[in-house]
Amino acid sequence: MTEQNIPQADFGVCGGSGTLSFEFPAGLEDDRVEVLAEGLEWDTPFGPSPLFTHFRIDGPHGPREALAVRMHGWRRGVRRADASLQVFWVLHRAGVRKVLADGGVGSVNRLLDPRDVIVPDDFLDLSARQDIYVRGDHLLIMRDPVCPVLRDGLLETAAAAFPRVFGRGVYAVTDGPRFESVAEVEHIARTGADVVGQSFAPEVFLARDIGACYAGIYLVVNYAEGVVKEWEHGELTDIFFDESERMSRCVLDVLSETDLAAPCGCGALREPSLLDIPDDRS
Repeated sequence: MTEQNIPQADFGVCGGSGTLSFEFPAGLEDDRVEVLAEGLEWDTPFGPSPLFTHFRIDGPHGPREALAVRMHGWRRGVRRADASLQVFWVLHRAGVRKVLADGGVGSVNRLLDPRDVIVPDDFLDLSARQDIYVRGDHLLIMRDPVCPVLRDGLLETAAAAFPRVFGRGVYAVTDGPRFESVAEVEHIARTGADVVGQSFAPEVFLARDIGACYAGIYLVVNYAEGVVKEWEHGELTDIFFDESERMSRCVLDVLSETDLAAPCGCGALREPSLLDIPDDRS
């Protein structure tokens, strides 16, 4: 496919481990949803894109279209940084204005238990995936990295679906795909992080790079190493499969109900790069 075949869409959805075991969005069998195309792939400057699903969803503000990708575009044999760049290059060309993500995380904060849900409002990028950008022509201001409108929408839908939902927290991002060591988790806890995972950055700043809003919803699937007790693979598997439909429903409801015109302030948190601005001060 060529760049000209990329459909225009209001939303991008980076599906993660929270919805991995579920066919999103078709599996919800929701009357609001019409799947327009599946298995869409494009050539990007960063390599062939992962497969996207293009769908339309109706809601109180009228129909809107979305492009969804599974596991944030990660595939075996493709570096995660490259996968993120491929995904956000496509979303940029599609004109996406809002990006939603989901995933599974480990609890660093001892007060968070498996099956809790958190909508983080800040992050700490401990990964080695740096110097990553699609446009690279703006200074990205990360003082408020999460869109308040999308965040409020996720909190509202999650509160109706899950017993315990937390609307604040710091997401520490590591490279993975391995779990962290006990010493690493102790270090991460000292930084003030509440959860740890691999799927909040670079997505959060790539969204700002392309001029889009970002928010994510994350399911606690295990205690991080050295926290409370050792996690069990069977429980981890059960959580992934038991909760994926509810996670999918939360994301879909926000897609349907978000007012795209609602002011959020995200657009003011990027400025033209100083590298590209002529010195006109005289």
